[in-house]
Amino acid sequence: MFDVFGTCVDWRSGIIREGVELNRSRGLGVDWTAFADAWRGLYQPSMEQVRNGSRPWTTLDVLHRESLDKLVDRFGLECLGGNELDHLNRVWHRLEPWPDTVTGLKILKNNFVIAPLSNGNVALLVNMAKRTDLPWDAVLGAEVAGHYKPRPEAYLAAARLLGLEPDQCMMVAAHNNDLVAARNCGFRTAFVCRPHEHGPEQTTDLVAESNWDVIAASFVELADELKKKNINRSAISAFR
Repeated sequence: MFDVFGTCVDWRSGIIREGVELNRSRGLGVDWTAFADAWRGLYQPSMEQVRNGSRPWTTLDVLHRESLDKLVDRFGLECLGGNELDHLNRVWHRLEPWPDTVTGLKILKNNFVIAPLSNGNVALLVNMAKRTDLPWDAVLGAEVAGHYKPRPEAYLAAARLLGLEPDQCMMVAAHNNDLVAARNCGFRTAFVCRPHEHGPEQTTDLVAESNWDVIAASFVELADELKKKNINRSAISAFR
C-alpha cells in the first residue's frame, strides 16, 4: 500500500506548472512556488479538525477547496470565478507521477496486490490513476476508512478490506512519520526517498530515520530489493 502525495506523485511541481499557465492565460503575476507551499501548509491543519472530532468526516477535495479559498486574497486570485477556482482545486487530481512510479508499480503488481493508502478521496485517486496509468488493484485510504492518516483506523481498515492481517501488508512512503504510524499498526514498512518533493531546499525526509524493512531510492529499486529477499504476496507476513 502506497502513500500518494509526494511518494507516488509530484504535487508541488504540478501545482506550479498549472499556476504558471494560469498566469499566462489570465495575465496574473502570482508566485506559484510560494502558493504551492502555502496550500500544502494548510493540508495537515485542515485534516486535524476531522481527526480530533471537531468536525464530521469531510473529503480532501472539500478541505483543499476551503484551504484554497483562504489563499485567494493573499495571492491576488480575486479575479478568478468559481468555476476557475474549482478547476484549480482539482489540480490535485491531475498530478504527474515521479519518473519511476508507473514502471515500478507495474513490476510490483506482478507479485503483489497494490493499492494507494492515501488521504486523498476516492474520486481524486481514481481520476489521477486513470489519467496517469497508475495500475492499482484497489483504491483504499482515508475516505474508505472514514479516518485520516496517521490515525490507526486508516491503516487497519485497509488491511481488513483486503482480507489481510496487518503483518501481511507493507506501507510504502517517502515520509518517516507515515511509516511510524503504519509500523505501530503491525505493517511492514518501506521508505522510498523523494528528495525533491518540497523543492531544491528540502530539509525533511531526506534519509530513513528508522530501521524500515526496506529502504530504496525508487519503486523499481523497491521491487528489486523485495525480489532479492524472495518476498512475494504469500510470504510478506514472514518478512522481518
